[in-house]
Amino acid sequence: MDRFLKIKEMIFPRDVIVGHNAIEKLPELCERIVKGNNALVVADKTTKKILGDRTIKLMKKAGYNVTDIVISSPTMKEVKRVQRTVERHSIDFLLGVGGGSVIDVSKLAAYSTSKSFVSVPTVASHDGIASPQASLKEADGSVSKKAVSPLAILADTAVIQHAPFRMLASGCADVISNLSAVKDWELAHRLKNEEFSTYAVSLSKTAATLLLENADIIKPNAEEAVWVAVKGMIVSGVAMSVAGSSRPASGAEHMFSHVLDRIVPGKAMHGEQCGVGAIMMMYLHGGDWEEIRDALRKIGAPTTSKELRIPKRKIVEALTLAHTIRPERYTILGESGLTKDAAKAIAKRTGVI
Repeated sequence: MDRFLKIKEMIFPRDVIVGHNAIEKLPELCERIVKGNNALVVADKTTKKILGDRTIKLMKKAGYNVTDIVISSPTMKEVKRVQRTVERHSIDFLLGVGGGSVIDVSKLAAYSTSKSFVSVPTVASHDGIASPQASLKEADGSVSKKAVSPLAILADTAVIQHAPFRMLASGCADVISNLSAVKDWELAHRLKNEEFSTYAVSLSKTAATLLLENADIIKPNAEEAVWVAVKGMIVSGVAMSVAGSSRPASGAEHMFSHVLDRIVPGKAMHGEQCGVGAIMMMYLHGGDWEEIRDALRKIGAPTTSKELRIPKRKIVEALTLAHTIRPERYTILGESGLTKDAAKAIAKRTGVI
């Protein structure tokens, strides 16, 4: 009977606008969903030129008081700098205009200051554009932190289309890796009685399947590809909001990626590493790892250590250390992880090395 007495809060984006020249709808969106007139536009040096300046102009023209800040990296230092700006200028809501780093810093600053946050991605490199999780860089690699789900998401496909295609392919690989993440969650539910959400799993699989089934159209300079990819990333982010954690989209494949960030930083993108990790983890689960590999190939995402530009020995090392990243999160790697010989065999059998 006690299990019916629990309380769970799920916060979702209230509005999602995706499409050609969608940025023109931003003032109208803000008027509809946010309270207050003081807006903070967060961007980096590049995304300020791409869309930040246009965002500022549109919002000022609509009568908003607009402050802007340029961040340099996804670090706690930058989050605190944004927090101070929010407090100094009595900001009512934040607009994160940029890629994963800008959006992660924005959502964490919004969370810590209890302000609303609107996600305005200029690239679609991972599902963070819609999730309540933020990834920050620390001295020993990336760390995931609880943040706030965006109040709204506005994705201009005409802008995202012109971002480097590698970023879009990486974002697709990140969402496809949900397939191995949910396997880990199901395993933890069976073996460790971990709390589980069939609804979150259903959403996570739906997002991944959307990209698997449309892998043929994920091509450079195709606005339709951006439309499909962004839709998958948003659904994946909502799955995490339902779960109240990153579980439906982050398992052993993400742990593998986080180790690579530590031992060979800057070599490959997050989603690229997760995609390759998903191939190997799905193999361990006895699932259809070839389906994942083939979809990644069609999209143009890496499937081998060579394509990741990471030495084979580092792939093996990352596999043996992955279980140490989040020891409280049970995955197919178990509590003691893989031996070096087992890791090497798995990477070879799946063609990763």
